[in-house]
Amino acid sequence: MARVQFDREQVIQDCTQLFWQQGFSGASMQNVVQATGLKPGSLYLAFGSKEGLYQAALEHYARQSQATLSQALENAPSVGAGICQQLLRMIEAAEKADYCSCFLVKSQLELAASGGDLHSRVCAYITEIEDLYVEYLQRDYPQDQARQYATCLMMHVFGIRVYGYLERDRDRLLAAVKAGLPWLPWDTCEQAASQ
Repeated sequence: MARVQFDREQVIQDCTQLFWQQGFSGASMQNVVQATGLKPGSLYLAFGSKEGLYQAALEHYARQSQATLSQALENAPSVGAGICQQLLRMIEAAEKADYCSCFLVKSQLELAASGGDLHSRVCAYITEIEDLYVEYLQRDYPQDQARQYATCLMMHVFGIRVYGYLERDRDRLLAAVKAGLPWLPWDTCEQAASQ
């Protein structure tokens, strides 16, 4: 019996979008079959279960997010300016009608009550992102201060990602983030953005 050939990365990308929009519980295997165009047997053979497919989607999203963040911070004039730019992009994304928040944040909130391996993986990916911020912030601050700032930053990121659904007023969100993160070079970042 011949195995069905398919583009594994494309399947993971399609499922990432599906799970991102509908969540783990909200997306049925029938939805997965429709999103990928594959038969259930092919999906189970390749990923083992719906949970295995969700894990692959989480990893795909996390690695992509980490790469995007690293690139943004490397290409910015300073680490602080890069962080400001990232936060501004998050606020602008929250303004859009089709805003879907962050897949990791949504997954952490959805899976928190159930715990288990999926929740542990989500928490590990979020911690990796925080550690990435620490790594970059250590270029400008001592390790303990960099860790504190990264934790504060993650709290604001979660706030934007969750509260952005309710508060679509860019100016209010930005004022709140500036008040909570006064150590960032907001003036420099906004001047560069307006040029």
